[in-house]
Amino acid sequence: MRAVHVQSPLRPGVSGISKSKLLASLQCAKRFWLEVHHPEMREDSAGATAAFVTGQSVGQIARRLYDPKRRGTIIDVGREGTTAAIARTRTLLAERKPIFEAGFEAKGGKAFADILMPVLRKGLPMWRMVEVKSSSDVKDYQRNDVAIQTYVARKAGLALSSVAIAHVDTSWVYPGGEMYDGLLVERDLTEEAFGRGAEVKEWIAEAEAIAAQRKEPALRTGPHCSDPFECSFLAYCESQEKQPKYPVWWLPRIQSKGLREFIETRQVRDMRRVPDRLLNGRQLRVKEHTLGDKTYFDWKGAAAALSGQRLPACFLDFETINFAIPIWKGTRPYQQIPFQFSLHRLSRSGKLEHEAFLDLSGNDPSPALAEAVVAACGETGPVYAYNAKFEAGCLNGLAERCTKLRRPLLAIVDRLVDLLPIAQDHYYHPAQEGSWSIKSVLPTIAPDLDHALLEGVKDGGMAMEAYGEAIAPGTAVERREAIRRELLDYCRLDTYGLVRLWRHFAGRGDLAI
Repeated sequence: MRAVHVQSPLRPGVSGISKSKLLASLQCAKRFWLEVHHPEMREDSAGATAAFVTGQSVGQIARRLYDPKRRGTIIDVGREGTTAAIARTRTLLAERKPIFEAGFEAKGGKAFADILMPVLRKGLPMWRMVEVKSSSDVKDYQRNDVAIQTYVARKAGLALSSVAIAHVDTSWVYPGGEMYDGLLVERDLTEEAFGRGAEVKEWIAEAEAIAAQRKEPALRTGPHCSDPFECSFLAYCESQEKQPKYPVWWLPRIQSKGLREFIETRQVRDMRRVPDRLLNGRQLRVKEHTLGDKTYFDWKGAAAALSGQRLPACFLDFETINFAIPIWKGTRPYQQIPFQFSLHRLSRSGKLEHEAFLDLSGNDPSPALAEAVVAACGETGPVYAYNAKFEAGCLNGLAERCTKLRRPLLAIVDRLVDLLPIAQDHYYHPAQEGSWSIKSVLPTIAPDLDHALLEGVKDGGMAMEAYGEAIAPGTAVERREAIRRELLDYCRLDTYGLVRLWRHFAGRGDLAI
């Protein structure tokens, strides 16, 4: 009978740099130094918090998929502490069962693996490591993540056979019934990760040298502050340096090679230093009218662009949710699912009416919403939107799923008229600071409609968060009704704002709306 070799306990090592901090050092030495010496200065954005929550939910599903019989053990490093979690890992390895959040420490590094699965290779007991990511594909920084994880685990003595990233498959369709087989797909990174040991060793040495410095590295803010993540110390760093009066990042869509190189090589922070010859027409307009503190409005051009459209007209806006883990049968991960719309209808006589739809039941809102939007839009007249690609995507998605209404839904798509390019081509106010989002443009034309004046929900991200809270089983009725009011007020402001923008661009000041 073949002898079975049991994994020996891992070699305990000295306290090391965590994987998350090491990844921070690759983004910015100053960020890493602050993570080590002044973590209390962190200010995580709402987006970062939401991403963390999404990652946690995907991780929970992954445990169900990789350990359907619930034989494995989850190590809670937050509750147990790093030292105890790593010690417990060494004990659990001998049991040869799945381990989640297994901890390793060696050669100055410290890391926790999402999933460890016991395997046999040529009769020898080994382990397969899987890192779970909520992204729809494998990112470059995730490859660094896996390289660090692999290096630390192997140096700690883990007999590792293979390494993979499991990420969300956005083409997968949820069949319902809490059946999530197929949600995740794997990308094998074994060869790559095993071959980057020397690289990771160098990263650790560099990070140790940075951590040993008595003062924070003298680095200025720049593009690296948001690549690959928005830095949680950005507010602090900006407070330590004089901010430009006319930031160069107000220039829209800095994509041309010549302009990018000029800004990066000369560390340009103020648009006054950028030569006009490097700017396209829209960028030059932003520069000239920002520096001159004057509004640009080609009212003849805007009116001409809209002259082919007649009343009656509709003004439409959707609010959507995009769950990483679908909860409604027939939907895909990260699919934009409308749960709300607001519509203002303007008659030939100038009469303005409003309709709204909002479903907070927690059931799939698509069938009822599709019927409501078809009825609200009618069959004739333009349907105005701002960045109409979004509305078109919502309507096309509804048509795909609500096949009985496919024809009228697609007919609405054909009637969409986008006010965004009208604004971009014919209007600019210095207060926009280079942005043509409706929340930047609207207050310059209709100050009384500023989204910042709303209570509660003020933007799309907050709307998604509020919706998720409203449909959660434990949410109190009073809180759900408060959210309902906030969402209705927010979405209504968006479409009434469209009416006011249209009136301004079309030169219809004769309409008291």
